This record gives sequence, C-alpha cells and structure tokens, in this order.
Amino acid sequence: MVQSGVLALPVSNVREPFVDTDDIADVAIAALTQPGHKHKLYEVTGPRLLNFNDVAEELSSALGKDIQFIPISTEAFEQEMLKHVPLDTISMLLFLFNEVLDGRNEYITHGIEEALGRKPKDFSEFVRELSPTYA
Repeated sequence: MVQSGVLALPVSNVREPFVDTDDIADVAIAALTQPGHKHKLYEVTGPRLLNFNDVAEELSSALGKDIQFIPISTEAFEQEMLKHVPLDTISMLLFLFNEVLDGRNEYITHGIEEALGRKPKDFSEFVRELSPTYA
C-alpha cells in the first residue's frame, strides 16, 4: 500500500500510540535478563498518538512521495486483500481493525522509560529508518 501511495484501510479517525517493535523487544530482553524488573508490569506505547492521516503524512515526509489515507469499508478491504494475501491473514487484520483499533488504546504510557531509562522511538524516527527500503 505504501508503495502505491494509498493506505486504504477499514478504520476511523482513531488515534493509536504506535510503538516500535524494537522497543518492545528491548523491554522484554531487559525484563528477562537484567535485575530490578521482578514483579513489574510495563505497559508500552509510543510517545504520541497518531491517526492514520498522521501516519500517511509521516510516510509522505520520510519517503518524499504523496501517500494518502483513505478510509474504506471492511468489505472493500477484504475484497482488495483477497488479491494479495491468504484469507487467514485477512481475518487477523480485520480482527485488529475491528477490535484493537476501536479507541481503547488512545493513551500514552511510560513503560519503555520505566523499563529502559530512555524514551520510546517516535514513529517519525521509525519511518526515517524505513525510508531506504522504499527508495
């Protein structure tokens, strides 16, 4: 989708605290291998809330090309995805869009800072690191 310039997804204007998977892994490794984490629970999020329009703008800026977010129906998404990915993958994606991206995660935590002593990676940094992949 990013390469085509259109993020057509079945989501509303919900904001999410996008978190980098490297940050998640770093917290897990620290919790499992370093002292001081026993009986602690770290809820991890990225440092700011973004909706998919924001995501498209961040991608556009980092990649130097226009990327638009277009909200579409679940049915339209499923029909388009059937051309590219297996049905079980589509089912998992639809679960995420319908259940996870419903606004319940529209808040920021400080779990990464608590666990690692540093701020989480911002989405803009993530896309800058990703941009050579799409150059």
